[in-house]
Amino acid sequence: MLTKEKKYITPQEYLKFERESETKHEYYNGEIFDMSGASINHNMISVNILSSLHGKLKGKNCIPFGSDMRVYVSENGLYTYPDVSVYCGDVKLLDEEEDTALEPRVIFEVLSKSIHSYDRVGKFKLYRDIPTLEEYVLVSQDAINVEHYRRQADGKWLLEEFKNVGDKILLSSIECELEIKDVYDVVKV
Repeated sequence: MLTKEKKYITPQEYLKFERESETKHEYYNGEIFDMSGASINHNMISVNILSSLHGKLKGKNCIPFGSDMRVYVSENGLYTYPDVSVYCGDVKLLDEEEDTALEPRVIFEVLSKSIHSYDRVGKFKLYRDIPTLEEYVLVSQDAINVEHYRRQADGKWLLEEFKNVGDKILLSSIECELEIKDVYDVVKV
């Protein structure tokens, strides 16, 4: 049985390809991965988080971005598109193209059925290499369930889970509170 040998793609080749592409792809370890479309719940939750954060962070030194801002994890070479990412201070960019950010403070991923375990385990493992990342939030699109991971002083991650619309998430690294009812506003779960 013959197997096709994988062709290693350099980060520079990926960025050239990605900047010319009409669809988004992630990159890791020399491979390019297609990103599939998102459901209506996924999109609504992402918009809800982004709009809530935008309003709450006005006048502060932090800014949220949606899934069109590519994130580069220089510590392990991952290029990815989180659903929402928050940056504080001057946003550090990879290059003059201004389409790839570095050093997020908070990352939100809305869990999709197709890549649920990747976001929960694989991607979170890669995100933990980001020294500036203090909080990682996973949001279910099929039920009211939000997992909030916060990096502790000793480097360990503490999980707090929210399953009620009356709950509030304290995002201490950006001095912001996010209400679960706002995250799931007009979402059918």
